Amino acid sequence: MSRFHRRAFLHASGLALATTAAGRVWAAPPEPPRMLTRPIPSTQEPLPVIGMGTWQTFDVGPDAAEQAPLEEVLRTFVALGGTLVDSSPMYGRSEEVVGTLAVKTGLQPKLFLATKVWTSGKAEGIRQMEDSLRKLRAQRVDLMEVHNLVDAATHLDTLRAWKEEGRVRYVGVTHYTASAHDAVAKLLQSRKVDFVQINYSVGEREAEQRLLSVARERGVAVIANRPFAGGGLLQRLKRKPLPPWAAELDCESWAQLLLKFVISHPAVTCAIPATSKPSHLRDNMKAGLGRLPDEKLRARIAAEAA
Repeated sequence: MSRFHRRAFLHASGLALATTAAGRVWAAPPEPPRMLTRPIPSTQEPLPVIGMGTWQTFDVGPDAAEQAPLEEVLRTFVALGGTLVDSSPMYGRSEEVVGTLAVKTGLQPKLFLATKVWTSGKAEGIRQMEDSLRKLRAQRVDLMEVHNLVDAATHLDTLRAWKEEGRVRYVGVTHYTASAHDAVAKLLQSRKVDFVQINYSVGEREAEQRLLSVARERGVAVIANRPFAGGGLLQRLKRKPLPPWAAELDCESWAQLLLKFVISHPAVTCAIPATSKPSHLRDNMKAGLGRLPDEKLRARIAAEAA
């Protein structure tokens, strides 16, 4: 090979190997591991398995000092491969804070923004959704969900039109209590939606009885809220040593083990733990890396967390 062609070859290959003056050959450093993704069933668009909720955590005032930790959380979330940020008009100032920080950091184009409509009546629903777009500083959102099934039929009709107009990319419904799972399942069987958001964790497994199967059969993406059962699981387990076999799943903390239990269910697309602490965010995001438990290890996680 001529010197010219050798130089061109090395340049085209990205200089994967470098030769020192002493003649040693060094491999380029490996790329960091990437967040696992799951396809959204209705489009096959990949979605990272760990997203972020904003209930309570992003409900802060306009003061820069209050928002500084959340800005770091958002920057770190995206840097570590996250995209889906979920909010709601019932979460106080969360929508507005998410919108402000997304624009300030320049990260808005990289986010999969999800919010909700939580009111009754067509006109009031439209007003609330328009207000959410304003607070999020977005011309459209990726996902608009009917919160807790409130006036679901009315809002889903509106959202069907909004989707056709390109104002939302996906449509969904939500709930956070097991007592509503039957009603959610019936809606999934009668209406076409892209997403369902429900409570699911090792401490709240009722969705396994029917709802997760219905979602999978209907081709509906599942967002798992309350993946730590509202924080109760972590509080109870924080003094308990992490089992040694957690290393088989590349887990270094209870938070990672509990999240891997959630996202390893074949019907689950994404889990959305909420935090306002950058250190907790980094811990959560590691759950989207490495090996996931099979049924045997899922059973061991459930037994350890019982």
